[in-house]
Amino acid sequence: MWIDEQPQGKDSNPELRRIMDADSIYLDLDKDRIKHQQQKLDNLFQDLQKKNGFNGTVLFAEKGRVVFEKAYGYADVIKRKEPLSTDSRFELASVSKMFTAMAVMILQEKGKLGYDDDIRKHIPEWPYEGITIRQLLNHRSGIPRYESLADEKWPDKRLAVTNKTMIELFVRHRPMVYFKPNNGFHYCNTNYALLATIVERASGKEFASFMHDYVFHPLGMNNSFILHVPDDTLLTTYIEQKVVPGHDARGRGLVRVKNNFLNGVKGDKIMYSTVSDLYQFDKALKYEWLIKKETLAEAFKPGSPTHRGRKDNYGFGWRIRGQADSTVYHYGWWKGFRTFYLRDMQNEKTLIVLTNKDRGPGSESFWNILEDPSFSLYPASVNFRYREDNGLPY
Repeated sequence: MWIDEQPQGKDSNPELRRIMDADSIYLDLDKDRIKHQQQKLDNLFQDLQKKNGFNGTVLFAEKGRVVFEKAYGYADVIKRKEPLSTDSRFELASVSKMFTAMAVMILQEKGKLGYDDDIRKHIPEWPYEGITIRQLLNHRSGIPRYESLADEKWPDKRLAVTNKTMIELFVRHRPMVYFKPNNGFHYCNTNYALLATIVERASGKEFASFMHDYVFHPLGMNNSFILHVPDDTLLTTYIEQKVVPGHDARGRGLVRVKNNFLNGVKGDKIMYSTVSDLYQFDKALKYEWLIKKETLAEAFKPGSPTHRGRKDNYGFGWRIRGQADSTVYHYGWWKGFRTFYLRDMQNEKTLIVLTNKDRGPGSESFWNILEDPSFSLYPASVNFRYREDNGLPY
C-alpha cells in the first residue's frame, strides 16, 4: 500500500476550486491555541531537561495534527556532541512489540495463520505443548524468559544469540515454565521473539524484510528498520548502523552502552525509528492503511480477566489503561534507551517520547500531558488518498 497525502477535492475537481479547505478554517481557529500549547509543552520539556536530565525527542499530536515536535539534548550525551534532531533514530525497546503484533495481524488477515493456532504448527521443534499464537500476543503462555536462559547457557557472549539459536536453547535445556498455558499473565519477551519467528515461517520472509515490505515501506517510514544479525555473528563493540547510542547511569556519570549478545533476538525489541515515523504508524492505525479496523480492534481488547492486583491489561502488543476509556500505550527499556508511546483514541491524542538514557523523567510526566483537559482542538479534515499496490511480494 502506498500513501499519498495530496488532498482530494478542489485540485481534482474544477467545480470545487473556489471552496476553502476545511483544514484551513480549523487551522485559523486553532492557531492561537496551538501556539499556546506549543509554548507550554516546550517549557515543560525544558524543565524536565533541567531537573530530570531529559534527553530525547518528542511528538504530540491531537485530532490529526502534529501540535508539537522537538528534540532536546545530544546523541553523545557524555561529550555533549551531535545535537539530536526529530529525525534521530532511537532503539524502541519494547515499543517494538506493537509492530510485531501488527505483522501477525497482517498475516491473519491474509489467511496465513490463525490466532488460535498451536505455535508448533509453525515451530514444530518447540518443546512445550498447548501454546497458541493468541497466548503469545497476550503474554499468557507461561514461557520463561530467554534472557535468563541465554545468560546461563549461552557459552560465548562474543557471539549474538538469534531467534533461531534462542529456540535451540529452549529445545536443548527445557527450562521450567511459570504456569500452564492460559493459566495466568506474565509479561515475557520470549513471547514476542517467538512471534517474529512465526511471522518468518508463515510468510517465507526474514522478519526484518517482512517489516520493511509490509509496514515501513508502504507507510513511508523511511527511517525505521529492524536490526538483523545473522547467525554466528561476532559482535561489534557498538551498533554500527547510523543510530543514536544508548547511555546507562554509572555512579554519578554515564557510559555509552556497548553492543549486547542478546541484540540478535528480534520481535520483542531492536527496532529503530523516529518520532515522525512512529506518527506515520499512528495514522495508519486510524485510517486502516495496513489492516481493517475490525482486525485492529483485537489489539485493544483485554487479553486477561480483570484482577484487583493488576491495574492495566494487555492486548496484542499494547497495554490497555485500566481507568481510561479507549487509551492504550507501551513503554520500552533496553540497554540505555527508554521509550513511551501513549495513545488516547477517544480524544484523538498521541504522545511519543524517545530517549537515549536509562534514567530520566517517569511516565507520570507524560500522562499529565496526554490527560491535560485545558486544550481542545477542532477536528481536522484529513482526506488521505491512497492506492493499493498489488506489486508487493507475498
